[in-house]
Amino acid sequence: MEIILASASPRRKTLLGRIYDDFKVIPSDIREMVPRNLEVDKCPEYLACAKAENVSHGYEKSLVIGCDTSVICEGKMLNKPRDTNDARIMMNMLSGSVHRVITGVCLCYMGKSYSFSVSTDVEFFELTEKEIEDYISTSEPYDKAGGYGIQGKGGLFVKGIHGDYFNVVGLPIARLKRAIDEFLSSEEFQEKK
Repeated sequence: MEIILASASPRRKTLLGRIYDDFKVIPSDIREMVPRNLEVDKCPEYLACAKAENVSHGYEKSLVIGCDTSVICEGKMLNKPRDTNDARIMMNMLSGSVHRVITGVCLCYMGKSYSFSVSTDVEFFELTEKEIEDYISTSEPYDKAGGYGIQGKGGLFVKGIHGDYFNVVGLPIARLKRAIDEFLSSEEFQEKK
């Protein structure tokens, strides 16, 4: 069976390589918009489904994996910073506080789908102005939700985590592997083999 990752994230590609040796990367081309009344905790799963379903239209016989990760602090979703000032605001919000990282994942295969979310709490040390300015002057914050990468220099700010580390990187691989196994072993797919 062909496996497709519906994400352009190099971090997700690396992580999915822990489950599969061979897969394709076909990023979704959807506009990442969510309904106005959707709870912030539900947004990553909604977007993961939209991405997976978008790519799966041309690949019904492939297992398509869509993902979306959000950083939620003080009830607000922190997307990728638009610019240096946006990154500075995010780092100040995260400084000395606990935030949640939620990754939504959606599996699509043969016209069926299954989705789930994984949540991890991350606590940051209190950051100095110099730490923030030094960090936002690098290229690291600008392609990551919440403006930091735990697997990079942003990991120096993390006081502790409660939950799945790989979820914070962008793909909860242990939960994903189990979900794929359960999804593909369901009776409806077994009958089609």
